[in-house]
Amino acid sequence: MTRAAADVAVVVVAHNSAADLPDCLASVRAEGAAELVVVDNDSADDSAAVAAAHGARVVVNAENEGFAAAVNAGVAATAAPVVFLLNPDAVLHSGALEAVAGRLASDPGVGAVGPRVEHRDGTLQASCRSFPSIAVGAAHGFLGLFWSDNPVSRRYTMADWDHTTARDVDWVSGCAVAISRDAFTSVDGFDPAYFMYVEDVDFCWRLHRHGWRVVYDPAAVVTHAIGTSSGLAPFNLVVEHHRSMLRFERVRRGGRRGLTWPLIVVGVWARAAVALARRAIAGARPAAHHRIEATVAAPEEKAG
Repeated sequence: MTRAAADVAVVVVAHNSAADLPDCLASVRAEGAAELVVVDNDSADDSAAVAAAHGARVVVNAENEGFAAAVNAGVAATAAPVVFLLNPDAVLHSGALEAVAGRLASDPGVGAVGPRVEHRDGTLQASCRSFPSIAVGAAHGFLGLFWSDNPVSRRYTMADWDHTTARDVDWVSGCAVAISRDAFTSVDGFDPAYFMYVEDVDFCWRLHRHGWRVVYDPAAVVTHAIGTSSGLAPFNLVVEHHRSMLRFERVRRGGRRGLTWPLIVVGVWARAAVALARRAIAGARPAAHHRIEATVAAPEEKAG
C-alpha cells in the first residue's frame, strides 16, 4: 500500500492565531493535502476569517474547549486515512506530508509519526522524548528550570542522539504529528480532560498500550515558532501545564496508589510556583529545554 499527501487531512487548532495562520495554511496548500480544517477555539481576533480566506474549512467553537477537544472535533470533520495535526505557528517544509504518509503506509503497525521539528533559526527542537519515571520527571522538572543541559534532561529529551535517522520513540509532540485514522479511532482520540499540555504524552502512552508504534522520521521537516499565541496568557498556561502533569500521573500511571502520591502533588505544585516566579522575572520566552543545542553521534537505534 502506498500513500501520498492527497491521503492526508491537516487539522490546525487556532486560538488568537490570525498572524500565524497565513504562512501555516499556505504551506499546507503547497503540499497538496486532501483536506484542511481549522478549529477556532473562541478567538478574539480574526483567526476564523483568515482561515476561511486561505481555503480552510472552519469549525468554530463558541468557547475555548482546550486543545485536545478541538483536535477531536477537527478529526471528526475529516475523512482521509491520515490526519496531520499542525500548530498554527508551524510551517511544513516541502515533501513533509508525502514523507509521513509514506512512513505510515510502509508499516501498518505505526500509529503516529513525528517529523523533525526546527526552530526558525534551524536549530533542533526537542519534539520527541522518552516517558520519564517519577524520579526522572522530578529531576528534569526542577533542574530543567535552571540548567537545561543537565544530564537527566538530556536523557529525557533524547539530546544525545543526532536525530538524523528514523527510529521508534516513546512520544512525539502534538505541535506536528501524523496519525493513522485507525490508530486515532482505536484509542478514542485525544483525552478532552486535558485542556492544554501533556495530551500528546497521554495519547502516545495509550497508542503504545494498544499495540501501536510511535516513530520519529526526519524525512519530514516542520518549522515551529513555539507558543506565539499561548504567550497571551503565560501564567494560566503554567498552571494548566502542571495540572495536566498531575492528571497523567494519576490517571495513566496510577499515581493515587501508594504513599508517593502526596509527594508527587506537592512536588508538582512546588515546581509550578518556581516556574511562575521564573516566568514573571524572565517574561514569556520559550523554555530553553525545547532547544537541543548540540548532539553527539547516534547510539544504536531502535527498530524503525
